[in-house]
Amino acid sequence: MAAPKGNKYWQFRDKHGKEPKYDPEPLWNKFYEYAEWVCANPLMEAKLVSYQGVSKIEEMPHLRAMTIAGFCLFADITERTWQNYKNNEDYFPVTTRIEKAIYVQKFEGAAAEFLNANIIARDLGLVEKKELTGKEGKDLFTGLTDAEIEAKIIEYEKQRNK
Repeated sequence: MAAPKGNKYWQFRDKHGKEPKYDPEPLWNKFYEYAEWVCANPLMEAKLVSYQGVSKIEEMPHLRAMTIAGFCLFADITERTWQNYKNNEDYFPVTTRIEKAIYVQKFEGAAAEFLNANIIARDLGLVEKKELTGKEGKDLFTGLTDAEIEAKIIEYEKQRNK
C-alpha cells in the first residue's frame, strides 16, 4: 500500500541522504596515504644505457603527478562525491588543503623539470596572455576575418622593415 498523498512523513527523518564515506579528518588521512603511495610508486621508464660498449636496459623512476582523479580512485569515491565534499562547508578546509597540496606538488615538479611544464601549466590554468589592443584599449582584431588579419600583419611587417 502506498503512502497517502500530501503526507509529511519525510519530516520525521533524522538525516537526508546517505552517510558520507569519509568525515573530514579521515579524508585528510586518506589523502596522506595517497601522497605516500604516489612517492613510493614513481612512474618507471625503461631506458637503454650503454657504458664502455656494454648495453643494458635500466628502469628510470619519474615523479608521478598527483591529481584529484587519482585521489578519488585511491579513496574509492567518485569525482561527484569529491564535488559534494567541496561544497560542504564542514569539508571546505580539508578539500582546500588537499587541492593546494596537489597544486604545489605539480607546480614544483614542473618547475624542477620532473614533470612536463607545458602539460602541468595547462592543467593548473597557468597561461601567458598577450593582448593586442589599439588606441583607447580597443581590440585590434575584433570583427576581422582571418584573411583581413593576415593582410594587417603583412602591412605591419612591411612598415617595420622600411
